[in-house]
Amino acid sequence: MEKEENILGTERVGKLIKKFSIPCIISLLVNSLYNIVDQIFIGWGVGYLGNGATNIVFPLTMICLAFALMYGDGTSAYLSLKLGEKKKEDATKGVANGILISIITALIFCIVTLIFLPQLLNIFGCTDALKDYATKYGKIIAIGLPFMMIGTTLNSIIRADGSPKYSMTSMVLGAILNIILDPILIFVFKMGVEGAAIATIFSQFITFLLNIFYIKKFKSINLNKNNFRIKVNILKRVTTLGISSFITQMSFVFVMAVENNFLAKYGMESKYGSEIPITVLGIVMKISQILNSIIIGIAAGTQPIFGYNYGARKFDRVKDALKVILGLSVAISTFAFILFQTIPDKLISIFGSGDELYMEFACLTFRTYLMLCICNGIQIPSGIFFQAIGKSVKSATLSLSRQILFLIPAIIILGNTFGIIGVLYAGPVADGIAFILATALLILEVKNLKAVNNKTDALEDDTSTNTQLKEKIIITVSREYGSGGRYVGKLIADKLGIKLYDKEFIEKVAKATGLSEEYIEGHEQKRNALANLNNGYYFGLNNADELFIKESELIKEVADREACVIIGRCADFILKDRKNVIKVFIQSDMEDKIKRATEIYGLNKEKAQKEIKKIDKLRANHYKYYTEKEWNDPSNYDICINSDTLGVEKSADLICEIVKKLEVAI
Repeated sequence: MEKEENILGTERVGKLIKKFSIPCIISLLVNSLYNIVDQIFIGWGVGYLGNGATNIVFPLTMICLAFALMYGDGTSAYLSLKLGEKKKEDATKGVANGILISIITALIFCIVTLIFLPQLLNIFGCTDALKDYATKYGKIIAIGLPFMMIGTTLNSIIRADGSPKYSMTSMVLGAILNIILDPILIFVFKMGVEGAAIATIFSQFITFLLNIFYIKKFKSINLNKNNFRIKVNILKRVTTLGISSFITQMSFVFVMAVENNFLAKYGMESKYGSEIPITVLGIVMKISQILNSIIIGIAAGTQPIFGYNYGARKFDRVKDALKVILGLSVAISTFAFILFQTIPDKLISIFGSGDELYMEFACLTFRTYLMLCICNGIQIPSGIFFQAIGKSVKSATLSLSRQILFLIPAIIILGNTFGIIGVLYAGPVADGIAFILATALLILEVKNLKAVNNKTDALEDDTSTNTQLKEKIIITVSREYGSGGRYVGKLIADKLGIKLYDKEFIEKVAKATGLSEEYIEGHEQKRNALANLNNGYYFGLNNADELFIKESELIKEVADREACVIIGRCADFILKDRKNVIKVFIQSDMEDKIKRATEIYGLNKEKAQKEIKKIDKLRANHYKYYTEKEWNDPSNYDICINSDTLGVEKSADLICEIVKKLEVAI
């Protein structure tokens, strides 16, 4: 851990980006190639109607992929987190449950798709001319969905287990096999779209098989059949950790459904008909996805560099990394823009030939829909940058804005006004607005970055206390903001002659992680409602998880060494299995909390109430995320007390009396 942290904070930024980004780019490109290769050979062997049919079926694959990534990325995060907490058994159960729920969901989705395929195709804009091709292709693809889903889930887990090369190899081998089988089945055996579908599922089966073989080779855990038992609490946690990946994929599904239906509707009213627009825009989007995959890969690989150096307050390195990825991304998107504007006919010809109207609409689509693709070089990295530094609201806004907030309304408004051309212009409109938003947020954030020296002075342990306790008792104090809980904890420590641990942990954690004390103080014990959306694209632990793990280790070390009072930090949960721990929760009425906040922190009443609600919500989210329990649930604690009933002094006296009596029992 220490070595990796030093690399992130000291190694040349360009070298780090190369190291982390290339594997991300390859993985994303391989995923993109699966569908593009099919379309190339179908276009030449079947014609553009075959390609149109695959575009109708594609959202079904994306839905399945959304679940696969949710379970895979969620399980990976759970594995990394539990291993960081030194809870190997929990990590093992998490992996088993992630694989198990992926298998169950895949089988259910396969059955549902086979039964309701015609209805599902209609939802995604299928026309009469495409129906036969889409049905033949979709039935075979549906049979292979379990292989794809389970293989994808395992890919993420294998990567988190420390074998990214194995994960990448299994994906690449599958993609290569697909490239080999497509022409054989389509051209040699004359199987058309069915041949392309068989090539796809057979390739997915090989990736699935290779990943299944890995299960017995896990480095960090030892899986056996006894681990494969459904644990609802673990599944909830895994799903929560992977929800950002699910939302990202499902937003694409939603967009494709809307686009296909509007293309069918307004295409029918134009000279192009319904099938040409559906086919062409599907191909154009998949070509642009290659561009996006490279940009996402660059930015995703830089994510741990952003996260660590932002937390360590090495803002010059953050700026350097940002300049590099923005420069690379804009250069790549500019090159793509030139290709889309100058040789659209050559690009569409890769996917087979078509009549004059087909080629005309293809050129129009490339030049119109991707008119502002250069903006992706700013918008995509900006979203991932905010994700890396823990700015949940900004990250979520940028991640969803282009697809949901801007593109779909633009399709509806411009489509109703200008018909099929309006649908095409929705692309640059959404890109332009998303670019303006991303640029504004990015400029404001960069202005706030100030390079400061990182302070990591060691904290000397002071264990010279005149304790009144005969046993090594640990008192954990959780408290509502403004309840006087910290002062109660201090009084308990003073009265019992033991040490108080609160902000002392900050300096220790700063030394252990390399993150700054200012960053730790501002981010520990705080988790907002959108924080789970920050897990996407992140391969490994983020700063918040590492803070929790390091604080957990320090809390256990302190508890092993001496009697003490520990304030907050989920210490009651971390030490829950120890008999010498007394867990206290301090609460207070809102009026009294407001009074304390106004007197102690100098806030006005209205601002004090908002701050109290905000901090308590953040603490509750943090506690729920890491313990899977409710923060203010009395069953979590041995003593719950309203500090206003007796006052903080007498509350501390009462708790001390209880502690001394319980000491005898211990």
